[in-house]
Amino acid sequence: MKVAGLGFKRDVTLASLWEALLAAGGPDGLAAVATVSDKADAEVLKQLARECGVPIKPIPADVLSRVDTPTQSKLVAEKFDTGSVAEAAALAAAGPRARLIATRVVSQDRTATAAIAEGDGA
Repeated sequence: MKVAGLGFKRDVTLASLWEALLAAGGPDGLAAVATVSDKADAEVLKQLARECGVPIKPIPADVLSRVDTPTQSKLVAEKFDTGSVAEAAALAAAGPRARLIATRVVSQDRTATAAIAEGDGA
């Protein structure tokens, strides 16, 4: 099962989410998109998920904080206690033995990040 983890700022555009997702490898074969729970209801994320034909998996912030990520953002670490929301969400949603197949990429306007993990599900 492949899951795209997404991190984004509140003012993110659909174009920026798509840019990050495509840079990470695109929507082909995805089973879901995942992000931190408090942003899972964002209209722009719902639109992306509809366009990809996949559900959204909300991941609680305390779960993200327990996921080690290969990339590190100081700002994200201070807020979420993990290095990358995108990587942590992808790994958490893809299951306990998940591995990243695309590490975090950032949109040009720096409002969206995406990473893709593959695993056997939760």
